[in-house]
Amino acid sequence: MFEIGSLINAFGGVAWLVFFAIVAISIIVAVHEFGHYIVGRWCGIHAEVFSVGFGPVLLSKTDRHGTLWQVAALPLGGYVKFKGDSNAASVQTGDVTRMARDTMGGAPLWARAATAAAGPVFNFILSAVLFFGLFVTQGQPRASLVVDTVQALPIAHDIRPGDKIVAMEGIDIASPQDMGAALDQIEPAPLLDYVVERDGQRVAARGPYPSTTYIVGVTPTSAAMDAGLQEGDVITAVDGVQVFTLRQVERIVRASEGQPLTLSVWNAGTTRQVTLSPRRTDLPLPEGGFETRWLMGVFAGTFFEPGNDPLPVGRAMKLAVERTVDVMQSSLSGLYHIVTGRISACNLSGPITIAETSGQMAAMGTMTFLSFLAILSTGIGLMNLFPIPMLDGGHLTFYAYEAVSGRPPSERAMRILMSIGVGLVMTLMFFAILTDLICP
Repeated sequence: MFEIGSLINAFGGVAWLVFFAIVAISIIVAVHEFGHYIVGRWCGIHAEVFSVGFGPVLLSKTDRHGTLWQVAALPLGGYVKFKGDSNAASVQTGDVTRMARDTMGGAPLWARAATAAAGPVFNFILSAVLFFGLFVTQGQPRASLVVDTVQALPIAHDIRPGDKIVAMEGIDIASPQDMGAALDQIEPAPLLDYVVERDGQRVAARGPYPSTTYIVGVTPTSAAMDAGLQEGDVITAVDGVQVFTLRQVERIVRASEGQPLTLSVWNAGTTRQVTLSPRRTDLPLPEGGFETRWLMGVFAGTFFEPGNDPLPVGRAMKLAVERTVDVMQSSLSGLYHIVTGRISACNLSGPITIAETSGQMAAMGTMTFLSFLAILSTGIGLMNLFPIPMLDGGHLTFYAYEAVSGRPPSERAMRILMSIGVGLVMTLMFFAILTDLICP
């Protein structure tokens, strides 16, 4: 598979990071607006313009249905303008009862509601499709202790690819769960005594403590990312204290309370010094709510990988839907906790952070970028369902009012509410940009 990370690493520069940020937003906007367009067309509503971006038109073409498809110069969003709309926000003016059936205002209530809801729904579908593809491509870790690959560590040991671990420090091990339970009984040390099956025989071997400081991933916009830590780095010491397990690092980071730490980092035989200040981070809990902790922003792994097995299609589809729902729930929970003041407003990401994260995710590889794209698509779809005039959720609220009262809001009320909606959206955007600028 083509790796976009290699492209960024090869050519470097801010330009490529900005490029992939534009790519991410453009894909999500295009899918969102296509949802409005295609469902509107199915419902008999004519779309006059389909635009990706705003401002001066760069490319355009009219299709056989009479819809003008265009790409505009400002890649900050997009829109579908239906027949009868007075603007790109699908606002109708005049007597909608006299509008033609193929206009947004003249279509039946169910058709208008379905068209408005289709944008966010297509965002959720995009997320589920991306997660499905990732699950199918990456598979699932094997539930075995056969070593597929061994991570590069600054310590000599005897474990080789193909070995099957059967005992550790005299404790028999038959599964990854057994290894986890055994670690509770073993005092951490740089090297442990193992028994492995190799070439049909059981042999003794010395190997690293399973949970290492080998970095398998770095959180975007984190202290670790800013300090230049990357996949493949191994943390060997923190403030002069030797470490060899992630748990040791976590204890030191927690005790630092955000004070700068000096890390000794090894990678491919070279050692360097890195200074970073852990950041206060609000983490979602499985049972709901958030926990505030000091974090560097790294993910560490075991010294070996067991390899992956193919994931059945049905299982992948189920996991993809569950993952999409999890993103929705955590997003709503996070917003609630921000509004109620239980967690910092710095958890709200604005356009600057989103653009920076898009580029950083692209630099980390294609799979990582697609995973971020899936999460971002869910977030944008969810935001558009908020009952704010001008957003899809606002239109759905108007349609709900019409369904109950038997008539749409008056033209004057619509104009006032839309003005309020524009003010709310601009205020939220300003607040999000402010958090991008002042939050660490």
